[in-house]
Amino acid sequence: MTSIDLQQILTDANIGEVLDQLDQDLVGLAPVKQRIREIAAFLVVSRARQQLGIESAPPSLHMCFTGNPGTGKTTVALRMAEILHRLGYVRKGHVVSVTRDDLVGQYIGHTAPKTREVLKKAMGGVLFIDEAYYLYRPENERDYGQEAIEILLQVMENNRDDLVVILAGYKDRMEKFFQSNPGMSSRIAHHIDFPDYSQAELVEIAGKMVATMHYRFDDGALKAMAEYIDFRQKQPHFANARSIRNALDRARLRHANRVFDLAAGGKSKPTAEELSTITEADIRASRVFDGGLNADMKVESKADF
Repeated sequence: MTSIDLQQILTDANIGEVLDQLDQDLVGLAPVKQRIREIAAFLVVSRARQQLGIESAPPSLHMCFTGNPGTGKTTVALRMAEILHRLGYVRKGHVVSVTRDDLVGQYIGHTAPKTREVLKKAMGGVLFIDEAYYLYRPENERDYGQEAIEILLQVMENNRDDLVVILAGYKDRMEKFFQSNPGMSSRIAHHIDFPDYSQAELVEIAGKMVATMHYRFDDGALKAMAEYIDFRQKQPHFANARSIRNALDRARLRHANRVFDLAAGGKSKPTAEELSTITEADIRASRVFDGGLNADMKVESKADF
């Protein structure tokens, strides 16, 4: 009986390298990483069956990623595209990220060319549609989202060997979207739910982000960041890692102004360490600490959290 070395397929495609990179890119998310490994194993076995001449339908690879903002869905889509490319399921392995506005037109005859142009760019790779449920707006009879959905359905079925579509968004809204669009639901083979990060994971993420930015926390800043995260998680519009990045951008702004004011007053000639160290004061200057849960509850993009 003819046999095949599955490990050799993994080695030749360097899939282990991609999975290791995923572990480095993302803190936590153990269930997500496990599902990606399972899908990778499925793809390797499917490739082995093909090489041995076992007749079978090509695997359905379209996916749905559900979860709150900032939980790593885009990063996982990028790594998934690499795996698909290295195993020969897509030609290029690039990711084209879009939203409703990139697909749906504003007037009759506008949607089809917009959608087809996006699909043309995505061919040979992965089309990542964020907040995909906004494509369907049944309350508006003059909405053209359904036209985009119908074109997507046709291409997802007829070009399965050259395009993988990943739909993403909040879990409850995606479930309603699939209930209203059974044709789309039937074409999605893999559903992956992305959990929110714990406080400890977000503190670790903050540390990784600061290091990537070539800064460091002093001891007091690290403790203050943990408290900030605890407060911020309980407030509206929290977006996991995305909110942490926004908080660090504001902390760096406060750090820069603090260092600049000291230097401008002739009180200091900052050292490299001072220019790179975010202090407790830089974190605690956030309005989140003014009132804790009573801090300004406006949308994060408009508030100085």
